[in-house]
Amino acid sequence: MMMFYNNTVPYWSSGECSGNYCTKVPELQAQKKIQASCVRLSPSRIYIHFGINPIDHTLTGRSVLDVNGELQVYFWMDDGRWSLRWSTYRGQCSDYEICGAYGLCNVNDVCSCVQGFTPNKDSQGWWSSGCSRRRPLQCSATEGTNDEFFVAKNQYLSEKEAVIINNEPTQLGCQTACLNNCSCTAFGLAISDQPICRLWFGNLLGMRVSPEGQSVFIRLAASELRHPTSERRNKTSGLTILLSATASFFAVSALLLTAFILWKRRRLVKKNVEEEVPISLKKFSYRELRIATQNFKHKLGRGAFGSVFKGTLPDNTIVAVKRLEGSTQVEKQFRAEIITTGRIQHVNLVRLWGFCVEHSRRLLVYAYMPNGSLNSFLFSKSEDVEKVLDWKTRFQIALGTARGLVYLHEECRDRIIHCDIKPENVLLDGDFSPKLADFGLAKLVGRDFSRVLTTTRGTRGYVAPEWISGLPITPKADVYSFGMTLLEIISGRRNLDLTAEGSRFYFPTWASSQIQRGNILGVVDARIASEVIIEEVRRAAVVAGLCVGRH
Repeated sequence: MMMFYNNTVPYWSSGECSGNYCTKVPELQAQKKIQASCVRLSPSRIYIHFGINPIDHTLTGRSVLDVNGELQVYFWMDDGRWSLRWSTYRGQCSDYEICGAYGLCNVNDVCSCVQGFTPNKDSQGWWSSGCSRRRPLQCSATEGTNDEFFVAKNQYLSEKEAVIINNEPTQLGCQTACLNNCSCTAFGLAISDQPICRLWFGNLLGMRVSPEGQSVFIRLAASELRHPTSERRNKTSGLTILLSATASFFAVSALLLTAFILWKRRRLVKKNVEEEVPISLKKFSYRELRIATQNFKHKLGRGAFGSVFKGTLPDNTIVAVKRLEGSTQVEKQFRAEIITTGRIQHVNLVRLWGFCVEHSRRLLVYAYMPNGSLNSFLFSKSEDVEKVLDWKTRFQIALGTARGLVYLHEECRDRIIHCDIKPENVLLDGDFSPKLADFGLAKLVGRDFSRVLTTTRGTRGYVAPEWISGLPITPKADVYSFGMTLLEIISGRRNLDLTAEGSRFYFPTWASSQIQRGNILGVVDARIASEVIIEEVRRAAVVAGLCVGRH
């Protein structure tokens, strides 16, 4: 497909097309929502047909040709905006004839003239008028002054505008065929099972540097190759050029070495992570998650290692996307979540759906919990009755949290120490069923707990004494944290309250003294004191005391 200005001047080309693939727009083949197919009307006329994937038949799309001549395809999104999904623009070099005759577009989208040519006087700005020869071709002049060829490597030059010579399968034969025709300006030999000789005639248009390109032999006057510039100027500037080239070589080498080390490190990290990933997890692209979260628009909360956003997958599944950021420990937290949460399933553990690893980006995709975290209900200052959990719900949350911990410590194949049990990490689904979350600090241990931890983890106020004393850590650390959380479920207040006076400053000590005196209601959240079942509160409070004071 080609696009023309005023129906006469070509300015963009899709390249050679076959089926649903075009050489200069390979990304169309990878588009899931856009179906593109090439339709050949005649040997010289091809057009591309754009359609919407039948799976996404509810989508509304439109094509726009903007003032710059760029073809764009948009989709209407749920948030009430048009989202650009594909466009013809792929840099200046993708524009047909952008550099004019004998102009070469390099990898930085900058035009220059090929060797033996000089810019035309009016080649300003976008170089549309191209380049002219410094020395005219000799064509059939006497031997010794005939034309020769300059080899331009890694060049893309439209094969559609070339003439194929089938009976000249060698470079010498192809070169001779071009020299025998005064209108021939370049040739190329495609090396394959059956070599193909291509000849180009007239001005060379649309040349660009491409790693997938071939060697193009450009016809020049013999004198141009033997005396390309003034010999005197070359001699006087030779030392400068040598020194400059040497400095450039070392600078480029250093940059390449640094880039290689960074690339290798990222590849190794990515490979190590992906080798540990359970097959049940889905790998998402960053683009998929950015679209699902509407560019991370709806923020659900923020933790120590990143933020969590609400998202909707293409099948309308609502998820929570955790974007890890801002810490040198991100990779460690990411891997801990993958190898723990990704391998376990339990009704009281949050479900991990998938992940994303792209460059330095690390994202995790979880099942969405409509009621958020437990702490938002326990410590809310709002007078909204709906934000106050009744005793029955609190008791069921405590039981569910305990079941989740029992599974981690006793029932799963690789036993796990969560290391950060607290109300913020107890999520509530639509039925207020608790789900333990945030396994970023978790550690796998042996069945006999032969592996122990010594590095301090967790959150102040919930950290077991052995962390502070430097003793080896076992799953009992989670039991201590659960006991502290259970007291907060009963009381509806923080265990460590800087605003409280006297003995109530550290709630566990005060609560223990009240329980021993038989004042059970004294430790219960005043908002629900009239509805509690005393025996259940007593049992929960005793369990909390045993968890905290088990040493």
